[in-house]
Amino acid sequence: MTSSSAKTIIESGKAILGIEFGSTRIKAVLIDQENKPIAQGSHEWENQLVDGLWTYSIDAIWNGVQDCYADLRANVKKLYDTEIETLAAIGISAMMHGYMAFNEKNEILVPFRTWRNTNTGKAAAELSELFVYNIPLRWSISHLYQCILEDNDHVKDIKYLTTLAGYIHWQITGEKVLGIGDASGMLPIDPETKNYSSDMMEKFNNLVAPKGYAWKLQDILPKVLVAGEGAGCLTEEGAKLLDVSGNLKAGVPVCPPEGDAGTGMVATNAVKQRTGNVSAGTSSFSMIVLEKDLSKPYEMIDMVTTPDGSLVAMVHCNNCTSDLNAWVGLFKEYQELLGIPVDMNEVYGKLYNNALNGDSDCGGLISYNYISGEPLTGLAEGRPLFVRSANDKFNLANFIRTHLYASVGVLKLGNDILFNDEKVGVDRITGHGGLFKTKGVGQRILAAAINSPISVMETAGEGGAWGIALLASFLVNNNGQSLADYLDNVVFAGDAGVEIKPTAEDVADFNKYFENYKACLAIEEAAGKAQN
Repeated sequence: MTSSSAKTIIESGKAILGIEFGSTRIKAVLIDQENKPIAQGSHEWENQLVDGLWTYSIDAIWNGVQDCYADLRANVKKLYDTEIETLAAIGISAMMHGYMAFNEKNEILVPFRTWRNTNTGKAAAELSELFVYNIPLRWSISHLYQCILEDNDHVKDIKYLTTLAGYIHWQITGEKVLGIGDASGMLPIDPETKNYSSDMMEKFNNLVAPKGYAWKLQDILPKVLVAGEGAGCLTEEGAKLLDVSGNLKAGVPVCPPEGDAGTGMVATNAVKQRTGNVSAGTSSFSMIVLEKDLSKPYEMIDMVTTPDGSLVAMVHCNNCTSDLNAWVGLFKEYQELLGIPVDMNEVYGKLYNNALNGDSDCGGLISYNYISGEPLTGLAEGRPLFVRSANDKFNLANFIRTHLYASVGVLKLGNDILFNDEKVGVDRITGHGGLFKTKGVGQRILAAAINSPISVMETAGEGGAWGIALLASFLVNNNGQSLADYLDNVVFAGDAGVEIKPTAEDVADFNKYFENYKACLAIEEAAGKAQN
């Protein structure tokens, strides 16, 4: 598309905006009528550990999205010499799960508790037993029940409980709704009714009845919507919250807010049954869209849904590339000390490709990338840790290779259950996220880890902001098609990406490394206990 065409689309109000709140970056993507990105904006941010809990402040949320939108405006001005005044549609996405509880005055009752917190072990275990369903630590219902178990005084005052995406959407539209994918990370969804499980809500209400709260669970949760359903329009106040310059006008349709898992599925064309995707960034997760339910609950596997309500088996790891990125940052500093200009794409590319020259077992080196606790390996505390013995082969290739292996290693635990024990069928798994920006490297290592072919598309780096923009596009352009057909026929038009199949040698090598990884987990556990 030419610059003049993009300018015309923006000025005519036909562009579509997607905004996603990731763990380290808020990103805005503006797309054209062919669903191609034409402008972007971003804002870097970090969670804070306050009183032992991971959080982002309300000020950080709004300052962040306003700076992100301002950056988008500046880029539109630079590229097309025009201003965004209205849009065809908007979508909001964010990190799933967590806990945002509000009172009748719409005031937040306690600081936002993110998905990263692992203080909900007792609640998750009790609810999993009550529901006969795996309820993970990070789910909103776990956070709520943990507050109840701890007799937190604020619980009696709750009028609304939502996720980060649900909160932003509420503030800019006035609608207390949530996309079904994000809602499935608050409380389990009944795939038949495409709503929260009524049986589980009744069990929960009966469980907490002795507390005498004025609310029932169904009273405080967002209304569940599937992709394509109307979710309100941008209000005057909402427009000002996004665009402090005042140029953006109200009245824009907004699609159901979704979680990052759902936008990842959309961005990789993985909403059909027998497809899947792996997102590898600050955290990592795999999503396999199932043909039928699993035979039983598994602690390592979460059951969520696609944005249109199909059942999904999710393997979620709290940690992925953050520790690896920190180490790469050291090489950047060294290069700067030498007075050499730094191109981070080149730094990553050189280090990643060189890692493929390392020993198959990483020379005995082990990395634990646990910035936070890792429920899949049973560790509530996380300490980034690099381990070697005097006889290991300590060189650059092995060093980076072990950090790459660590980034996807824990995913293997849950996916082995799906593929080996449950015999789940899958036709295509697509990788996306920062790990795959260096062509072929992360893709090959992930293929070896989960023993499955992995495809990566040219759009792999676009991520969730593009995914939620596509859901906003689907809201206004679907012409009666299903989400899967819209993605197949309109957005991707047959593009399945470039596939790498695992070799028997690579799989055997990764398995050898991973046995050593599991055997030494006691070192990571001890580090978590010793370093407070």
